[in-house]
Amino acid sequence: MSLAEYRRKRDFKTTPEPKAAKAKATGNSFVIQKHAARRLHYDLRLEMDGVLKSWAVTRGPSLVPDNKRLAVHVEDHPLTYGDFEGVIPPGQYGSGEVIVWDRGTWEPVHDAKKGYKKGHLEFSLQGEKLGGHWHLVRMASKEGETRENWLLIKGEDEAARKAEDPDIVEEMPLSVKSGRSVESLKGDQKAAVWNSRKRNTKKAENTATSRRAAKGDRMPKSAKSGEIPDFVPPALASLVKTVPKGERWLHEIKLDGYRIQARIENGEVKLLTRTGLDWTDRFGDRLPSALKALPVQAALLDGEIVVESGNGSSDFSLLQQDLSEGRSDRFTYYVFDLMHLDGQDLTGVALRDRKGLLEELIGGADPALKYSAHFDESGDLVLKHACRLSLEGVISKVANAPYRPGRGRDWVKSKCTARQELVIGGYVPSSVSDKAIGSLIMGVNETDGLRHVGRVGTGYTQKLARQVFDRLQPLVRDRSPFRDKLTSTERKDAVFVEPEIVAEIEFRGWTGDAHLRHASFRGLREDKQARDVVLEAPAEQLPSRKKADAKTKPAASEAAEAARRRVTLTHPDRLYWPEAGVTKEGLADYYALVWPRIAPFIVDRPLALLRCPEGHEKTCFFQKHGWRGMRKDIVTIRDPKDDEGHVGIRDLDGLLSLVQGAALEIHPWGSRAGDLERPDMVNIDLDPGPDVSWERVIAAAFEVRERFTALGLTGFVKTSGGKGLHVVAPLKPKAQWPEVKAAMKALADGMSVDSPGDYVSTVSKAKRKGKILIDYLRNGRGATAVAPYSTRARAGAPVSMPLSFDELGPAIGPNHFTVENVPARFAALDSDPWEDFRKAEVPLTAKTKTKKAR
Repeated sequence: MSLAEYRRKRDFKTTPEPKAAKAKATGNSFVIQKHAARRLHYDLRLEMDGVLKSWAVTRGPSLVPDNKRLAVHVEDHPLTYGDFEGVIPPGQYGSGEVIVWDRGTWEPVHDAKKGYKKGHLEFSLQGEKLGGHWHLVRMASKEGETRENWLLIKGEDEAARKAEDPDIVEEMPLSVKSGRSVESLKGDQKAAVWNSRKRNTKKAENTATSRRAAKGDRMPKSAKSGEIPDFVPPALASLVKTVPKGERWLHEIKLDGYRIQARIENGEVKLLTRTGLDWTDRFGDRLPSALKALPVQAALLDGEIVVESGNGSSDFSLLQQDLSEGRSDRFTYYVFDLMHLDGQDLTGVALRDRKGLLEELIGGADPALKYSAHFDESGDLVLKHACRLSLEGVISKVANAPYRPGRGRDWVKSKCTARQELVIGGYVPSSVSDKAIGSLIMGVNETDGLRHVGRVGTGYTQKLARQVFDRLQPLVRDRSPFRDKLTSTERKDAVFVEPEIVAEIEFRGWTGDAHLRHASFRGLREDKQARDVVLEAPAEQLPSRKKADAKTKPAASEAAEAARRRVTLTHPDRLYWPEAGVTKEGLADYYALVWPRIAPFIVDRPLALLRCPEGHEKTCFFQKHGWRGMRKDIVTIRDPKDDEGHVGIRDLDGLLSLVQGAALEIHPWGSRAGDLERPDMVNIDLDPGPDVSWERVIAAAFEVRERFTALGLTGFVKTSGGKGLHVVAPLKPKAQWPEVKAAMKALADGMSVDSPGDYVSTVSKAKRKGKILIDYLRNGRGATAVAPYSTRARAGAPVSMPLSFDELGPAIGPNHFTVENVPARFAALDSDPWEDFRKAEVPLTAKTKTKKAR
C-alpha cells in the first residue's frame, strides 16, 4: 500500500486529519487509536518505511493469549496521524470520534519486512498501556473476500492476563494524550471543523459562555463541553527513588486512606472506589450531604477519604476501624482534583488550573470536605518535612499536565517508609485467643507464582484480630499457596488460606532471607484484587532466595534483627496497646530500631519501670527492684542505700527482656552505676495545667533553654509522650544530688517569680490552673524521668521523642510520635538531634550553683 489510498479517501478541506506526507526518517513508533466510527474499533498502527502500517482491530487488543482478535489491514497512514485526536466529520471516510488510546515504541523480534511480507509479524510493545510480546498473523483469504484479515494475538509472558482478569480496553478506556474519553468528543467543535452540527454547537457554546460568566469567567479555555461520565479511571502515581525537583512539579502530602471519586449530578452523590465500586452507603450520610451542598449541578472530584489521628495525620488503621464499626463522624474527604464541572470536561486542563477551580469550589464547604493544598517549594524539602512529622510521604505532580488515568509519570510518589500491598497466604493462630489471628503469612505475586515474604505479627487491634480470623476461615486450605518450599520454621503453626485477600503492610526493609523486616499490619485493602498485587520497590528490590541461601554476610540492619531474635518472646501477639494494635512483638521491633539512640540513656543506670502485663488499659505498677522469673539479661545495680538493689540492663538483650516483662515505660536515674551520687544530666519537666495552650508550653521550653544557657548549660528538648515537654541538659558528673537539685529549684522558682501568671514551681494542683508547672523534682537522688525514646503506657503507644528546638511548633504535639510512626521520622533525619548531647556536658560550677538564671 501507499499513501495514495489514504489521500484518495479524504477531503482535507473538510476533515481535520493530517495531510499525507511520507517521512524520510524511519523510527519504531506505534499508536493505537480508539475510533468511534459506525462501529467502535481500535486502529493499531506500526511505523515501517516512513508510514504507519495500519490494522483495524474490531474489539480492541486483548492481554489474554487465547483471545485472537480480528485485525483488518487498512491503508497506510502518515506518521503525523499518530498524534491525531479529534472528530472526523459526517460524510467523510471513517466519520466519528478518535482518541489516542495508547502509544509508544515497538521492536520486531525478527526481520520486520520479511515478517510483514510473509504474513507473521512477531514484535514487542513498550507503550503506556500495552507491553510484552505480540503476534500479527495474516489469515488465508476466502473466495470473493476483498479485505485482508489478520489476527492480533498476545504472547505468553508476564504482561499476559487470564480470561477472568479485567479487559484492558474496559479497565483503561481513556486517551493517553489528553485523558479524555472518546464519548467526550461528541459535539466538540474544537475537535472538528465541519458545520453540520452548527445549531447544537451554537447552543452548547452559549450555555458554556453563560456558565463562565456566572462563575466570573474562571473556566479555562482548554475545558471542553461534555456530559459528566459515570466514572473516570483514576490517575495513579508511580513509586520513585527520589522526589522530583524543579518548577514544573507541585507536591502534595500523601494521604493514608481510601482513594474515592465523588460524582455529583443533580443532587445525587456517589462515592466510587478506584475500581468504580459504589461505596456511598459505607461512609454514612455526612460526606454525601456535604458534597450535595456544593454549588454545582454536576461535578466529578478525585480525592481520599481518611480518618485523622490525634496528632493530625491520616491513619488507615483508624479508617478501617470506623468502617468496621459503622462509625462515620470522623471521615474527612480530602479533595485534590477536579475532572468535570457543570458540563465542562476538565481532564484536558492543566493540573494547576484544575486545582484553582477546585480550591474555589471547596472553600467554605462543610469541614468534612477539605482541599488538599500543594507546595511549590523544592520537593526534597517537602518530603523531608513530611517525614520528620512521620507522615506517609509526598505525591508530586506535573503542574501543567492533563488528567491521565492509569499509572504514568505525571504523578509520582515518594514514601517516608516502605509500604507494600501483600497477599495473605495464611495465618498463625493467636497464642492468647482461639478465635483470633496471632500473625499473618504474606506473599507477593511474581511471574511464576506467589512468593513467600514472611510473617506480620503486630498492628492488629483485638477486634481486628478476631475479624480477620473470621474472614479467613472460609478460605482455609490444606496445601501452601506459595510457590516456595517453606522451611520447617516458616511452616510452624501455619494455617494456609486461598490467596484472595490483600493487606497493606508497613515494614523497615528486607532481611537476608527475603523476608519482611520489622513489619506491621495497616489494614485490609478491600479496594484491591489479590491478582494485581506485585512488588513495588524501585529503590530496593526484594532479595532472591538464592542469595539468602548462600549465607551471605548480613547487613547492619540484619544484625539488629539477629540480636532481637536471641531473646525469645512468649505470647508475642499479646497486645500491649490494644487500640493501636501494638503487640509485644511490635514493641520489641521498635526498641531494636531505636536501640543505638536510647542505649546511652538507659544502660548501666538504675531504672524504674512501669509494667503492664495485660496491656496499658489494665493494671499497671511501678517496679524498681527485681522480680521472680526476671530474665538473666536484666541485671541488678547495687545501691548502698537500698539493700535490694535496682533493676538495670547492659545491652539490647536486656532491653528486650524488659519488653518480655511488660515494661511499657522506662524511667532511668540521672546518674550511672558506679557513680550514683553524681548526676550526669538534669531534667526540667514542663507540665501544663488545664487551659494552657501548646504554644505556651513551647515558649516555656525556649525560656528554660535560655536559663540553662545563663547557667552555662546546653538544653536539649523532647516531647514527654504525655502532656508536655522536657528540657534536658548534660552534666559532667562532678556535683552531687543536693547541689544539682538546689540549682534546678532556683531555676524553677526564678521562672515562677518572674512570670507568676504563666508558671508555678509547686506541685499543688490548686495553683496550677492556667499555668505551667516547672517540675524540678526529677533532679533528686532516686528520682527518675522517662527516657528519651521510651514508650508511654497511654492510648496510641506514644513515645518520648528528642527534637531540635527548630522543630517546635503546632505541628508536633506532646504525643505526636508513636511506636508506629517513629520509623518514618528516622528515615527523614539527616542526623540525630541529640547526637552532640554528651559533647555538650559541663560541670555544675560553684558560680553556676549560686547564679540566678534569667
